[in-house]
Amino acid sequence: SQQGGLSAVQQVTTDANNMGGLFVRKVGGAASLAVQTQKLFPLLFHPTGAQWSLGHFNPLFYLAVIGNIATIILYSVYAADFAAADADGLINIICGALTVETFVIIAYLLTGKFKTGSPVTLPEGKTPTSVVSRIVSKTITVVTGFMTVIWTRDLLFPGEILPFPRDDIYLEWTGAFLHSPPEGSAEDSEHGMETALFVADKFLSQFMALNMLILCCYKFATAFFIKFGIDGSGKQKCRMIWKSQTIGDSLIIFMFRLFANAAFSASLDLKWHLMVMAYETFILGLFGFL
Repeated sequence: SQQGGLSAVQQVTTDANNMGGLFVRKVGGAASLAVQTQKLFPLLFHPTGAQWSLGHFNPLFYLAVIGNIATIILYSVYAADFAAADADGLINIICGALTVETFVIIAYLLTGKFKTGSPVTLPEGKTPTSVVSRIVSKTITVVTGFMTVIWTRDLLFPGEILPFPRDDIYLEWTGAFLHSPPEGSAEDSEHGMETALFVADKFLSQFMALNMLILCCYKFATAFFIKFGIDGSGKQKCRMIWKSQTIGDSLIIFMFRLFANAAFSASLDLKWHLMVMAYETFILGLFGFL
């Protein structure tokens, strides 16, 4: 009854239960769900005041296209491995669905007739080229900026140790030294010949990192690229993203919290990660819902 479910999470990490590997799977699943709900929630729960003709949904769609293409590329990189494991059927369906969705979105963006809303009285200190919220932008710069470094490493340079406290422990706990041991390291000498056996673990690690990076892209867009606008539309565009990000980040934080004790037993303290992620989620929720 515990196999695969949340009840499978143990409080202590051992060689037998592989809690680090389960952490990668659960956080990867939560991040993937957050990416998909980021696209769905603004459409299913239409934000008050959002208008298609004014292009309020366009930033969301542009980012969705980028995320879809990146996901398709990742699946394509591992296409041969999926085929070898006779698991390519579902992957082809996923890539096909993402491809169709991407083409539909692109067609909408290219053929849609969008207009700028009527000018409004801007708040004091705001100009049409101002960011929507300096507080949110600064929070995202610090928190998401730091996370982007970690997830970029996990996606493009798995197994490489960064000059951060306990980063080697994180890599060992999540199994990165098994599927991507640093060249010339002791782990490479010990596990270098076995890396092909852990290709699935490498894919899941990169899948988690990619989805987390896609979520970071949504946040960076609201922090730097979406401007307030002469019609004040920037606030509407950002808020619909912040609301979904708050919900998705809350799920990811929940997953981190579930594994906090297991990670601590492996000498990896996740409390600082939880604190900064919770603070950013609070700020996004505050400006998104209020």
